[in-house]
Amino acid sequence: QVSHVDLVNNIWTNPGEIPDDGIDNDGNGFIDDVYGWDFKNDDNSVYDDQTIDRHGTHVSGTIGAEGNNGIAGVGVAWKARIMSCKFLGEGGGTDADAIKAIDYARKMGAKIASCSWGGGGDNPLLKKAMGESGMLFVCAAGNDALNNDIAPHYPSSYDLPNLIAVAASDWNDNLANFSCYGAESVDLAAPGHWIVSCAPFNSGLWMGG
Repeated sequence: QVSHVDLVNNIWTNPGEIPDDGIDNDGNGFIDDVYGWDFKNDDNSVYDDQTIDRHGTHVSGTIGAEGNNGIAGVGVAWKARIMSCKFLGEGGGTDADAIKAIDYARKMGAKIASCSWGGGGDNPLLKKAMGESGMLFVCAAGNDALNNDIAPHYPSSYDLPNLIAVAASDWNDNLANFSCYGAESVDLAAPGHWIVSCAPFNSGLWMGG
């Protein structure tokens, strides 16, 4: 929810677009992509539904909810600019749309991709897109309590120099009981159990993952 009171000042906006004029002002192939693009529905509406887009809103707040404003919580990077490159929705998403989202982010100048998703198979095209993007990918290790050294989880298990695979820890700095792990395939852990962050309708919500 790009209008969320604790996110709105940190949402990336496309400087080359004039909102709602129906014209691709910057010539990048996307009309009115002011806040990014929804590759699943092929439109510029990056927020569609309070349930479907709850996860993206929560993750965005964990990263970049504004600090020192006396409102709700705070993200770990108060000045981060959050670009919406949506490819998931009801029924999940496809690697093909994920690749389009990565390509868009690269073209529009993103430096870091937060990949709080996964579960598909090994796709060489997705790996190639990530590896050649010039971005850093911070990828969730997964929520299946499995050893990723034995049962790889993608995209976090791709062996790429620009990818960090992150497990979830609890408030005692122990591995969360749902988190995947792997001595070779997972790089570090970060708090991911009972995290309070942004939710649609300018609210907050506890979630884990």
